[in-house]
Order: sequence, then structure tokens, then C-alpha cells
Amino acid sequence: MKTLVLYNPLSGNKQGEARARNLITSLINKEITLIDVTETDVKKLFSEIAEEDEVILCGGDGTINHFVNDIDGIEIKNPVFFYPTGSGNDFFNDIGKSDTKEPVQANQYLTNLPYVIVNGKKRKFINGIGFGIDGYCCEVADQMRAKNENAKIDYTAIAIKGLLYGFDRPNAEIEYDGKKMNVDYVWLAGTMKGRFYGGGMNAAPHQDRLDPERLVSLTLMHAKSKIKTLMLFPKIFEGKHILKPEIAQEFKAHDVKVKFDRPTALQIDGETVLAVTEYEVHID
Repeated sequence: MKTLVLYNPLSGNKQGEARARNLITSLINKEITLIDVTETDVKKLFSEIAEEDEVILCGGDGTINHFVNDIDGIEIKNPVFFYPTGSGNDFFNDIGKSDTKEPVQANQYLTNLPYVIVNGKKRKFINGIGFGIDGYCCEVADQMRAKNENAKIDYTAIAIKGLLYGFDRPNAEIEYDGKKMNVDYVWLAGTMKGRFYGGGMNAAPHQDRLDPERLVSLTLMHAKSKIKTLMLFPKIFEGKHILKPEIAQEFKAHDVKVKFDRPTALQIDGETVLAVTEYEVHID
């Protein structure tokens, strides 16, 4: 049996390879092959390896997002493990493994995933879709990295500035499982497969990624008052924002459609898509 360690050199502020090599030192008595996943045809790789070979994917949330899309349409019979080497690691946190330093088998989490349609393109996601100030935060962070690749990104500070003056709240038309509503002054209108995104925000505290009904959570925050929203915002890290249902709600659904009245940045598992006016989420 061989062990293939797939790593993303860009994860963890470009520490991905070093962290993967550090993991290898703990893998005793294994025949190991180290592979840069960003330069690998993953479907071809799985067609060539033996079924008993194991794969360890090293990276962050963006890495696992690319992986599930790269393997889309094929049946994975090999044991696949995940080892976090990213900066946020919301997936690892959501499955309750944030305290472990060992790779965790991930096969059960790689199937029955929802997909999002944005600008005519279809993509599966592992954690969630952020549309609103969360997408805005990713947009600002990308701009900071473009100016300084070593810039320290504080998403909470970006969000607070956005709450106070940077983010222009859109109005939204929302539909979930046939139910329609119009919502004004929208801060967030995301859809979640897991509970966490944004490096620890518990946006959908009642979401279960292994839900046998395969439901996702539509998460909303909307309010005219910036002060009330600013006071509530820290509660999102504990999942307690939804205790103020006049501002924040969580709805279960199979199908979600969100349309804003102005272009806004959107994020898919932490990767930014600019100038989006609408998205759809469905589960096959």
C-alpha cells in the first residue's frame, strides 16, 4: 500500500509544502509520495492508483473545495484523509477535529455536496456561500494581499469597518424551497453546508453537514440600524446571532435563490467572486 500526500504550496500563507513535509515525519513505515495538488490531474491520479492506496490531502478550505470539484463525477474507492495546513480550516473545525494533529478520514464528507450556480458557472462547495458583508471582507482581503502578499488579514476588523461605513447594504429577493420573501438592508444572505466560514464564524449553528435529508441552511442578517448590527455581530462566532430573530435567521432548504439589487462580492469556501447580483444553490 502506498500513501500519496497531496499538498497545496499556497495554503497557510505559502507554508503548505513545509507543513506537509512536517506531517510526513510522523508517518512511520509508509511508502510515501509527495505531490503538488495544484499541478496534478486528480481524476487521472485516481484512475492510476491501486484501490488500497491511501491519499492524504493537505491544505485549507480552498484546497478541499478544489479537490471535491476536481473529483466530481468519479467514484472514490480509496481511503482519503484530510490534514489542515491552511489559515482558517473551517471544515476541520466543523467536523470537530480542530484539536487533533492527525489526518482525519474524509470520504463521508466528500459526497452528497450541494452546488452553487454563479454567473452561469456551477461549482460544488464544502462549507458555504457568503453573499453580503462576508463577500465584501474577502474582496478587501484580496486587495490587501495584492498590495502586500505578506499582509496580516484581520477579517473581524474588516467586517467592523464594513459594518460602520464600508459596505453598502443591498435589498434582496430570496426564495427557498418555493417560499419567497423580499428583505431590505441585507448584511448577509449566505447558504451553508457546514456551520462555519470566515475563519470561525458559526453562521449556521443548526446545520449538520451529514444531515440524511441533505439540507442546507440559508443564513440571513438584515437590519436598518448599524449600531444594533454592530452589537450583534460578535455573537456570530458563537452561533448566538440567531437569538435575535428580528435581525438574524436560519432557514433549512434544499434549493436556495438569492438576488441582490446591486452587484456585491460573493465568496465560495473563501474564494472571491466579484460583482455578483444573484446565485442559486441546489442539491442533486
